[in-house]
Amino acid sequence: MPAELAITKASTGTVFELRFTTRLHGPCFRCLEDAVLDLPIDAREYQATSPGEAEELKTPYVVDDKLDLAAWSRDAVALALPDKILCGPDCAGLCSACGKNLNAEPHTHEDEPADSRWAALEQLREQL
Repeated sequence: MPAELAITKASTGTVFELRFTTRLHGPCFRCLEDAVLDLPIDAREYQATSPGEAEELKTPYVVDDKLDLAAWSRDAVALALPDKILCGPDCAGLCSACGKNLNAEPHTHEDEPADSRWAALEQLREQL
């Protein structure tokens, strides 16, 4: 996968910048159809020249002066993922009554089935 890596030497350390675009395929959160997501990744890390004990001045991706690009890019993709991956922003999802895809077959159900857990209360209401 093509990527751009920029390493900049600063007066107190090194700045690493990583840019790439990735395409992910998977099921839509609402309708379970195939969803394709293009994610632009723009990640930045800083490694101080002499960080001492300060963890915030160290990057976990530099170990023994070697940059672990695989771990860094994997974590950058994970952080860029949205909460829900959808096939489209207007996805209608699945019908809660019959399970059909509402994008392909929009419909409504006239008689919603009653929940059997409320049957006893329904009988009391009919007696009143």
